[in-house]
Amino acid sequence: MSYKNLHQDAFVLDSHCDTPLTLIEGADLGKRLRKGHFDFVRMRDGGLDAVFFAIYTSGKLDPDAATRRALQLIARTYDSVEANSDKVAMAFCAEEAYSNRERGLGSVFMGMENGAPIQNDISLLRLFYDMGIRYMTLCHAANNEICDSCATKEKRWNGLSPFGIEVIREMNRLGMLIDVSHISDDSFNDVIKYSTAPVVATHSCCRSIANHPRNLTDQMIKDLAAGGGVVQINFYPPFLNSSYAEKFWPLCDKFDEASDLYKEDPKRYKDIFTQARDNMFAIERPSYKEVVDHIDHVVKLVGVNHVGIGSDFDGIEVTPEGLEGVDKLPVITKELKLRGYSENDIKLILGGNFMRLL
Repeated sequence: MSYKNLHQDAFVLDSHCDTPLTLIEGADLGKRLRKGHFDFVRMRDGGLDAVFFAIYTSGKLDPDAATRRALQLIARTYDSVEANSDKVAMAFCAEEAYSNRERGLGSVFMGMENGAPIQNDISLLRLFYDMGIRYMTLCHAANNEICDSCATKEKRWNGLSPFGIEVIREMNRLGMLIDVSHISDDSFNDVIKYSTAPVVATHSCCRSIANHPRNLTDQMIKDLAAGGGVVQINFYPPFLNSSYAEKFWPLCDKFDEASDLYKEDPKRYKDIFTQARDNMFAIERPSYKEVVDHIDHVVKLVGVNHVGIGSDFDGIEVTPEGLEGVDKLPVITKELKLRGYSENDIKLILGGNFMRLL
């Protein structure tokens, strides 16, 4: 079977896409967009059967603002799906996603990125589940009421908080997947200790290849797999390649500074902003083949049943070379086939493993 036919035959799932952020800006996902990485037209072109829209809230928001933001993103997601009912439908379990595919529709799931919107209230967790949230990334780039982040130097809980342990137990009871992307190593170890169900890393890479705290160590991958979990490989170039990261992060910082200046006074700081952006995008990017390098690493460690793809599209500034948007996803299938993976193994990687957990 050709890689194109194999990709079409497989059920392809992307477990993390930040596209709801573009909905806040007024994007029409029913059209092929020039900006960003995802729309429903390119979703079909890329053979993507199901996507998890990330309901992301910044750790900088106060609790009430985070809750309001999450509600707004959920509402915009429902509106967008309803407006494009000829292309996609909401899904809340694996069976619904398979049914949508049979009807010629893509599926949109929702996952919450950062548990801050549930504040310190288990009833809010249940409410968000009822609204359609099917996984929750426990935190983002800041410590919260649930656990510590991998991004902070000072830790608040040194793992899960007492409330966080309660959250894990309730998520297990509800059947909501626990996402360990973004959390600290100690928090990860606590999740493995307390969860009675498989856990996922919806958009993380391998630390032994690219040494960054957002990535998982080999032992973490083994522990996650031992409980039946799945690592979904992130497409973000600095998480894929350490040499690229060394060049990228300083320029990314300058770009962020220029962005702030540009927002304050666009006319005065346009040249600064433009130069900073151009410098950041001028670095030679890792190839899409390095995404498959990380997949290979997980397979060698724990087998083919514990890995998938979680692009982080629309949440990352740059993408791998050759993987500039969701329409380019078949190159992953092509590369997997070239490396000798069987058709069944490729289907597991492209979506079967994550669908098993759902």
